[in-house]
Amino acid sequence: MKAAALLLAVSLAAVLAGCAAPAGDGGAGKTLTVFAAASLKAPFTAIAAAFEAKNPGTKITFSFAGSSDLATQLTQGAPADVFASADAKNMAKLSDASLVEGAPEDFATNMLAIAVPPANPASVSSFADLARPGVKVVICASQVPCGAATKTAEKETGITLKPISEESSVTDVLGKVTSGEADAGLVYVTDVRTAGDKVREVPFPEAATAVNTYPIAAVRTSKNKELAAAFIATVTGPEGKKVLGDAGFGTP
Repeated sequence: MKAAALLLAVSLAAVLAGCAAPAGDGGAGKTLTVFAAASLKAPFTAIAAAFEAKNPGTKITFSFAGSSDLATQLTQGAPADVFASADAKNMAKLSDASLVEGAPEDFATNMLAIAVPPANPASVSSFADLARPGVKVVICASQVPCGAATKTAEKETGITLKPISEESSVTDVLGKVTSGEADAGLVYVTDVRTAGDKVREVPFPEAATAVNTYPIAAVRTSKNKELAAAFIATVTGPEGKKVLGDAGFGTP
């Protein structure tokens, strides 16, 4: 946990050098609302802190949740300036409805890992172990990107899981594991890294067949389009890539 926090702190310091909004964009004194996948909470919080420090008076507020929930809220008219999804499918819902500006930009990738309590009481060591009788496993609901990736892994392995619950976000799955309510949960490798010593990671080779690509775009109804563009440029640029990389994300 301490190592992950230190990496993000170092990344935050590095990003301060290059995340200023364009001169004359009127960003000072404005609030930027970002809807982002739950798995992005740690790196986006670090990027936002640096962005705000470099742009005095600018405030970034977040709504972190499952990408499908966020996409639904946006299609129903929820106000936001930027949307960052954990998969292309939920971003496509907004693109198809002409609710985002231009073509979304892919900025990161992520893949699944099995999270278990530090003592690993169910002795989980593979994806197949998740289907053993008596193993309490938690996964994301199928409409959520991490749930869709889980379905892909099930198809690849030929193993059907019988979870005790299906959650609306990957952070909820992790919460079930850290609280002791589950023997194992399917989350992203980045979530395991963020959780530090609260969980243990059990990697499995089939995860490579279900890699998620993360796109980001400005919301068409945004009243702060230049500021939104500046934030997106920071996320997709070298500074953002460093923070995301240190958090465990891959590059698209």
